[in-house]
Amino acid sequence: MSHKTKISLIGYGKMGQEIDALCRESEKFEVVSISYKNKDANKTTGLDLKGIAKADIAIDFTSKDAIIKNIEAVAKLGKNLVVGTTGWYDQLDTVKKLVEKHKIGLIYAPNFSIGANIFFKIADFVAKLTEKFHDYDIYGLEIHHKAKLDSPSGTALLISEKIPGLKFASIRAGRNPGFHELTFDSPADGITLSHQAYNRTGFAKGALVAAEFIKNKKGIYSFEDIL
Repeated sequence: MSHKTKISLIGYGKMGQEIDALCRESEKFEVVSISYKNKDANKTTGLDLKGIAKADIAIDFTSKDAIIKNIEAVAKLGKNLVVGTTGWYDQLDTVKKLVEKHKIGLIYAPNFSIGANIFFKIADFVAKLTEKFHDYDIYGLEIHHKAKLDSPSGTALLISEKIPGLKFASIRAGRNPGFHELTFDSPADGITLSHQAYNRTGFAKGALVAAEFIKNKKGIYSFEDIL
């Protein structure tokens, strides 16, 4: 039997549970450690350091308040990281220094859905085409379930960075796991692009794709490097 990649889950909310479920069915991955399973992710004491030390890769879906401390603790153990937590990108320089200092690999993304990342590429391509003409106004809409904390989402912020002048409207209601829509509107016509996540499976699969990608690498990467 081939050696399975050992995963340490940091955070056991909806995403952590989804990744755990996929690993149970997988022939490539196994979860060997879960941090914060029943604890507050803002308390560093909740980190299962012994378990993380036995893992090949740590996957973090916690909170912006905990993430820097988590990265530092995992980096000190010399373990590579997949970071799905958002809201910390203003501290990217700090994280880059930790990655370099401890010679680990880290991959981060505001959205690990493979379909969503393909959507980003398409949106970027259309934005570049419409730049040549001055008739198109660009606006976006994103909808997420009412429990999502950040608004706008990391995904909306990422798209806004890539497309100058883009404004996003954000809705937090109901149970939608993630919807993003872009409209390029002119007096003559309109182009609408959208991505709808049906569940969290796509995000969890993408996180495991990222884990496989970063397994033997050093340095800092984003999901774009996988594509």
